[in-house]
Amino acid sequence: MYLRSPKKIEEEKERWLEAFFKDGAIESQVTDWGEPIDILYTPEEPRLLDYLADIGFPGAYPFVRGVHPSMYLGRPWTMRQYSGFGTAEETNKRFHYLLSQGQTGLSVAFDLPTQIGYDSDHPLSRGEVGKAGVPVDSLEDMEIIFQGLPLDKLSTSMTINAPAAILLAMYLVLAEKQGVPFKKLRGTIQNDILKEYTVRGTYIFPPQPSMRLITDILAYCSTNVPQWNTINVSGYHMREAGCSAVQEIAFSFSNAIAYLEAGLKAGLDIDSFAPRISWIFNTHNKLFEEVAKYRAARRVWADLLRNRFWAKDPRSWMLRFHTQTSGVSLTAQQPENNIIRVAYQVLAAVLGGAQSIAACSFDEALALPTEESVRLSLRTQQVLAHETGVTDTVDPLGGSYFIEALTQNMAKEITRLIAEVEAMGGAVAAIEKGFFQREIESRAYAVQKEIEGNKRIVVGVNKYQSSEKPSIPLFRSNPLHVLQQTAKLQNLKGKRLQDRVQASLKALRAAAEGTENLMPPFIEAVSAYATIGEICGVLREVFGEYTAGEAK
Repeated sequence: MYLRSPKKIEEEKERWLEAFFKDGAIESQVTDWGEPIDILYTPEEPRLLDYLADIGFPGAYPFVRGVHPSMYLGRPWTMRQYSGFGTAEETNKRFHYLLSQGQTGLSVAFDLPTQIGYDSDHPLSRGEVGKAGVPVDSLEDMEIIFQGLPLDKLSTSMTINAPAAILLAMYLVLAEKQGVPFKKLRGTIQNDILKEYTVRGTYIFPPQPSMRLITDILAYCSTNVPQWNTINVSGYHMREAGCSAVQEIAFSFSNAIAYLEAGLKAGLDIDSFAPRISWIFNTHNKLFEEVAKYRAARRVWADLLRNRFWAKDPRSWMLRFHTQTSGVSLTAQQPENNIIRVAYQVLAAVLGGAQSIAACSFDEALALPTEESVRLSLRTQQVLAHETGVTDTVDPLGGSYFIEALTQNMAKEITRLIAEVEAMGGAVAAIEKGFFQREIESRAYAVQKEIEGNKRIVVGVNKYQSSEKPSIPLFRSNPLHVLQQTAKLQNLKGKRLQDRVQASLKALRAAAEGTENLMPPFIEAVSAYATIGEICGVLREVFGEYTAGEAK
């Protein structure tokens, strides 16, 4: 392959280092997970024993170079912008706007009360309705959000976890009302409850009933909604909380292993639900490491599914993922710098082979994004796709000595950390012991100390500061939205058929107390316009509520 043998190249490298770096004036850099980075990489560094076994071709095991043979040659990735705020009406307007600007998929953000199963008029919802996302109290809100949007022509992602089955049921009933068969629906629910106990906190129920809800969704959709991604395992939020690139993949894979085992325990065939597992990862600032992270992750996942879980369907081996650029990397100081950060992060995601991308808006460190800023984020993706040439060939960085060495090393580190979690009894046991939490907190603390000690430069924050205050227009929420939402909810409760609501909730209680699949009772309850608070209220009474620190 090379004109010189690897041994000769290594000898020449040693002489080169001795000649130009013998005084040690160049400080060695380290990777995101703490491994030293060599000054220069040569053909010897990747140490590839077998190209076909270690890298292979796009669309073929081990999928290092991509899950599809043509990747972006046929069409670009799905372009999404995470959106939802105020009311269902306002969110519907934003969705229509984004689609008119060239967005190719929807990504729904729900407000905090919806995420933890409370109606907008609940006392604990006060101050949070419509702030971090759109409030969805009932099927009526879902109908408004998607008014004029044909579900058979859209791919919809919903970032929802504890009440994911209920929101999915609403989406299914809405499809029925539009005359769209379930088999034509394409989209994703996050439905990744384990990371909620670790970093995010929007859990409702204890782990065991929460895992039951997940397996009920897996079983129901494998038969009835075959194109739906039933779980979107998230490394994103753990990375936002401070973990390293290696921890992001290893911890999310460990959570996924727990979901796979739960599905198998429930009697499902691995190939009936594994192909519909999707992912959301966090694309951070270190461009080459992020590219290598995705290449290594595909390899490790393919190996896990084929050689540990004995999946036979190649679709089960494929790591199909959405990524969003890093929210935590955005700065309130000199927010225009975030435009540059986001552009490079999107570039890393594309070079790493993402199937779907959402780009943060530059003003998100200060407020919800404006229409103008979210359009700029979408244009960032579009310019990259159509003007830069990065989609002209598959895996353009493949073969780089540095990238291949990083890919190899990250795959080893990810595998090692997964094994460490498995030795504790798996993800659930590791979470209950606080292992994930301690590791993430320790890493976040170390990074913050590096920033405060100027060992890690954040432009505009601890270097190249400016005394000028940002003069950019910010999004302002409308305080009347809360009143409109609660008034609409009260009106709904007054006009719906109360006998049908109560009958559906009674049937749901009986099902929850038993062992039957809960998706059909959820569908009946939301069809009767039972609210998310009423449905979760029944489940709270049957399943109980989880309190941080409990081991259940």
